[in-house]
Amino acid sequence: MCSRLLILTLFYCPLMLGAQTERPPSYEIYAGYSLLSNSFNGVPGSRQALSGEDASVALPGWHGLRVKIEVSRFSGNNLDAKQQALYILGGGQYERMFHRERGFVEALFGDVGMNRYWGPKGQPGMTASFVTQLGGGLDTPLNNHFAIRVQGDYRFSNLALIQSTSWTQPYRVPGLPQNFGTVSTGLVWLPSASSTITQTSEP
Repeated sequence: MCSRLLILTLFYCPLMLGAQTERPPSYEIYAGYSLLSNSFNGVPGSRQALSGEDASVALPGWHGLRVKIEVSRFSGNNLDAKQQALYILGGGQYERMFHRERGFVEALFGDVGMNRYWGPKGQPGMTASFVTQLGGGLDTPLNNHFAIRVQGDYRFSNLALIQSTSWTQPYRVPGLPQNFGTVSTGLVWLPSASSTITQTSEP
């Protein structure tokens, strides 16, 4: 009798272990350092990257899909003009587990707000533009509640200069950038532990 129980135990234990699954975190809260590939007046020959910060919240998911809200800020100087940009974006994120890491892709849309005199030599420019952002990244866990994130994105915006502060007809300077890349890294806080597992006794 004892030998039969031992055999059944050895048979069912691997099946129970194999049924353990990782539960995705309810929320993902991120904050980190970000680098924008060019300044907004960075015409060819005068390109200048801008540094800044970004933060995001991804809401509880459904089959790997999450609603995501992101805010980022960049600042710097180029061609004797201050660059100050604030992005507010929202959209969707899709994620998958790869062993311990969590990979994700995203599509976000929103607005960028600018200071008025961001053009070359302090010329006035548009202060807002619609933005499209596409990209993704990878989260590597540090413990049950924190992970380090590396992320890269493509951003499209359509800011233009204006002829004067009283006549706001926009015009584009040849080479004025519309396509930007960003890279960022920082910490993700996972309020519910990503290593939490569930078990089932069914064979």
